[in-house]
Amino acid sequence: MKPTRALTAAAALLAALVTLAGPTERAEAQIVMKMANATINDVQHEWQKLFAEEMGKRVGDKVKVEIYPASQLGSIPRMTEGVLLGTIESFISPTSFLTNTDPKFEIFDVPGLFKSPEHVHAVIHDPAYRDHFETMFLDRDLRVIGAIYNSSTLILTKNEVTSIEGLKGQKIRTFATPLQMDPLKAVGVLPVPLALTEVIPQLQSGGIDGVLAGMPILTAFKYYDAAKYVIDLNFAQIVSVNVVNETWFQSQPADIQKAIRAAGRAAEERAFPWGVANLTRSSDAWIANGGKIAKLPDIQQQAMMAQFQQIGLSIITGKPAVKAEYDQLKKLVDAKAVN
Repeated sequence: MKPTRALTAAAALLAALVTLAGPTERAEAQIVMKMANATINDVQHEWQKLFAEEMGKRVGDKVKVEIYPASQLGSIPRMTEGVLLGTIESFISPTSFLTNTDPKFEIFDVPGLFKSPEHVHAVIHDPAYRDHFETMFLDRDLRVIGAIYNSSTLILTKNEVTSIEGLKGQKIRTFATPLQMDPLKAVGVLPVPLALTEVIPQLQSGGIDGVLAGMPILTAFKYYDAAKYVIDLNFAQIVSVNVVNETWFQSQPADIQKAIRAAGRAAEERAFPWGVANLTRSSDAWIANGGKIAKLPDIQQQAMMAQFQQIGLSIITGKPAVKAEYDQLKKLVDAKAVN
């Protein structure tokens, strides 16, 4: 056999061996991690970007993190469904939008539970509680890999409101959870649960009179073009969580699982100061674009909070499994408030 034929035969044999080789014998395929989000340019989006950066530090290009903000992968219910089914690996959202998946998410929405952004951060990042939080929803095939302070609650209205009485009869978009709907019902609001993608059209058409949200969302989506008046009720601090499909997570190699957990927690710490600073930037942007921000008189605020807290606790008490989780959380909340 001539040398050229020998080389050709050897090359053909090598190609055949590569074709027959199993996945462990070939270069590992890149893991794709789709991260869904209804918002953009807020702390949720920032956490996702920081997570992708932290993953790169740990595993290089083994994992391709793809971020889809502003409901690119569907409405909030569709994204929630996607992560439950495993068609979307990851989804970030305020806990309120996940209560239909597991009512234990309600414990973070009890009015008056947290006193400040720093209080939220201290509680949800207590090392022992953070470990518990991560695995609290495994029976729903969900793992928490990110937990962050989002914002306080306020209401945007088309007409100026400066008192509780001014909210009576107003159709207000709320999160789809009793912890936000029932307190507002008690002061005469007509709650209308809506996905974020539906809010601006409904606000512009008169289908709703206002929106329950956080200030960063209002500025990121330029709500000041549809309405100008904000009443800062501040009756709850919004906590956002990034959940991943647990079956997908368990299918990953051990080093990738370790990296996901570590990257999520590193992103949490980096996102917190960014998120707090963004609250100030958002309020400033709101005013700069012609918006107004009002607060209730102190006496009304105190009376509202007492009423809202009582309603919130009554909702939690009627659900034993949720109440048990709430009691555990409340002990830590009280301990961290002292420090």
